[in-house]
Amino acid sequence: MFYYIKGEIALKTDSFVVIDAGGVGYRLYASTATLEKIGASGEFAKLYTYSNFKSSADIFDIYGFADLEELSLFEMIIGVSRVGAKTAIALLSNISPSKFALCVATNDYKYIASKTPGLGAKGAERIVLELKDKFKGVDLDGISTEEVTEVYHGGSSDRDEAAGALMVLGYSAQEAKRAVASANGTVEEMVKIGLKNLMKG
Repeated sequence: MFYYIKGEIALKTDSFVVIDAGGVGYRLYASTATLEKIGASGEFAKLYTYSNFKSSADIFDIYGFADLEELSLFEMIIGVSRVGAKTAIALLSNISPSKFALCVATNDYKYIASKTPGLGAKGAERIVLELKDKFKGVDLDGISTEEVTEVYHGGSSDRDEAAGALMVLGYSAQEAKRAVASANGTVEEMVKIGLKNLMKG
């Protein structure tokens, strides 16, 4: 219905923003990431929108996004069976788009479940299963060290640590060690090489 809404920020809370556009105050629910990107009350903002209309439940909510990447990801997530708009916003509030892509590409549904209130393991697993094909060949080079690895300490070498990071993501010790066996570089570089090897199958 609306492609974007642009105007002065009349009110900003921890879950939505009200934008005054042409004398009309539009309430747009948004992720934490979007709310952090836009300015404070009195400043101008432009948000891309998604209109969530359900006549059977008398619902008409508008969701706002700071950029088209987040909007596109939101639409992909709500396209998964039994995943609603509020769950999608909760997910995007706690997981960056690149980290989410990495989780889907590596079948790490447990991380998604742990970071998304109200979703649960089965819902997260369904998201990974239904979106898997859309994230094949995800570009790992633009993902930061923090997003690639969980906190891991142990092993006698950088290669051991890289293998350990892959194990945290859910791979077996044998798979992880084989994936980084011929990798060289920093721990981050070896993890990325290992992930690429594992994603090739």
